[in-house]
Formats: sequence, structure tokens, C-alpha cells
Amino acid sequence: MNLMMSTMLLATLMAGQAQAGEVKVTWQEPEKFSDIRSGNEFRSDFQGRLIKEFDSIFADMAKKLPDGYQWDVTVTDVDLAGDVRPFFRTTMNEIRVIKDLYWPRMTFSFDLKDGEGKSVASGTENLRDMNFLMHSNLAGSNNSFRYEEQMLRDWFKRKQRDKVFPVRQ
Repeated sequence: MNLMMSTMLLATLMAGQAQAGEVKVTWQEPEKFSDIRSGNEFRSDFQGRLIKEFDSIFADMAKKLPDGYQWDVTVTDVDLAGDVRPFFRTTMNEIRVIKDLYWPRMTFSFDLKDGEGKSVASGTENLRDMNFLMHSNLAGSNNSFRYEEQMLRDWFKRKQRDKVFPVRQ
């Protein structure tokens, strides 16, 4: 009896909580992306980790959208900050060299729908951050894709500031 009452109470509390926007991310042929190479990981492992981390970044941003909103994103290209180079000429190891010459880029299309399924914003973005090394808020970040994440979060904030994307109340 106590378990049943606890379950009913929990369901009632959860029904009263606001649900944030949701995102569905589609990765269109990631094996053909400009640059999602890792130095020491197998390409398939690195690609899987990249997709998982970016899905998480998009999901976190979607929480800032109003209740019931659905954000569909189709990623068509990623070019990570830096360039993968051989570590030593005599080994098979490679490392990602980060220089301001190799800025992060990402291309995707999106469609944002309100709670009734009506499209309120859509488009194709070709993001790039040529000043990615100048961001002071990246210091000490442990995220593998911190430059790309910052670029995406800056873009999302601009969309909300410019009232293209609504802000969760």
C-alpha cells in the first residue's frame, strides 16, 4: 500500500513539473565529415564518443526552450578545432595540434516547433569560430570538444537574444 501511494505521489509531483523543450539530433553521414579524427582512438570509437557528447550538448541547450517545444537538428558536417598530425615520425601515434589557424566549424539544419507542432524557426547554419582561442571562459575546461561546444552555445544564446528561439519561462 505504501509503495502504491508513494508511486501516485511521485507521479502527481512529476505531472506538475514543467517539461523543458526536447531535441532530436540526426547525424547525416558522419563518416564523410571534414574532420572528426582522433589521435589515438579508433575512428569509429571516436565518432561514437563525439556524437554522444554533442547529443548531450544539444539536449542541455534544449532545456532552455519552453515546455513542449521540439527542436530537430540534422548535423551535416563537423570540422573540429585543430589538426591531427603525427606525433613522431617513427610511431603511428597522432595528436591534435590546436592553433588559431584551425578553427572549429559545424554545419547543420534545424527546425524548431512549438507545443502544437507549428514550425516557429528553421534554417541552415554554417558556424565557425575564428577567435576560438580568445574565449577566456574555456580555461580549465575538461570537455574534449570545448571549442565546438562554446561555438554552439554562443550561437544558441544569440538565437534566444534575437528572439528567434523563445526562452523558457
